[in-house]
Amino acid sequence: MLLSRAALPAAVLTLAAALTACTPVADVEPAPDAANPACAEIMVALPSELADQQQRETDSQSSAAWGDPSKIILRCGVPVPGPTTEQCATVNSIDWILQEDETTWTATTYGREPAVEVIFDPEEVSSSTLLVQLENAVSRIEPTRACVSSNDLVLPAQ
Repeated sequence: MLLSRAALPAAVLTLAAALTACTPVADVEPAPDAANPACAEIMVALPSELADQQQRETDSQSSAAWGDPSKIILRCGVPVPGPTTEQCATVNSIDWILQEDETTWTATTYGREPAVEVIFDPEEVSSSTLLVQLENAVSRIEPTRACVSSNDLVLPAQ
């Protein structure tokens, strides 16, 4: 079947619409402070590809997802963590609190307000790659605190 010159653009638009409809919108619950203006600065700086996964559309403000099905979920505006004994890792000047569940890990920024949370499966996504690639976006929020360990504490002389 040959298409006329007039019908070709319409056929291309129909095909493009069908292809974009292949990836459903990711359902992500918005964070409590998702409307914080600082989240907008982070969202516009997020990479379109993260840990070899393509970004996809989400249905909530200040959220992002990569992969189909979603391999990585990011939410800006989650509750800001206070002092904690949870594992804290510094990756390229960004402090992250790491919490491990059976199948997923959650990394939450520490010392930045609003806080950013990233949920991922460490069997499918490398945490080191993921957190390094988020540095540019997350660093748009200035830190006000930093992780410390017991080795960093100065105890009074006895």
